[in-house]
Amino acid sequence: MGSVAGAVAAIVALVAYLAPPDMPQPLPVGPVATTPAPPTPDPITTRPTTPVPAPPLSAVRPGGCDKAEAALAAYRRNAGATPSSQAAAANQAHLDLMGAVLDAEGMVGSTISRLAAEFQELSFRLTGMVSSDPNQVIADINTDIPQLTRLCGS
Repeated sequence: MGSVAGAVAAIVALVAYLAPPDMPQPLPVGPVATTPAPPTPDPITTRPTTPVPAPPLSAVRPGGCDKAEAALAAYRRNAGATPSSQAAAANQAHLDLMGAVLDAEGMVGSTISRLAAEFQELSFRLTGMVSSDPNQVIADINTDIPQLTRLCGS
């Protein structure tokens, strides 16, 4: 494929080299016709144009915020009433938040990362892998969600 492209390039260069150059148009000899200058506007009737202000830029949300909020909304929607459904929803929230943290930076990234770890811990506690009270982790999650909301500006 590369040799064909090289051969085509060589042929194009050869044709361009052998083609006669474009001849410039000869300038007319003799009196030069002048065109009248455009009329100047009347200073009394001319108004200065006022610049139109540009529309304000929409606020750009920090990276990761949309995905993190979608993960939290999905958890609320899918958690259900049984510990097994809550554990499954917490595990999915953990995975979704880990994807969101890839787009985030700074405080937003660290908050999303902390939430992801908390949802993983909640999943462990709800499935019995860790024998601790899940309400402790839920309290941490409920503390971090408002901070993320504030950082994301929503």
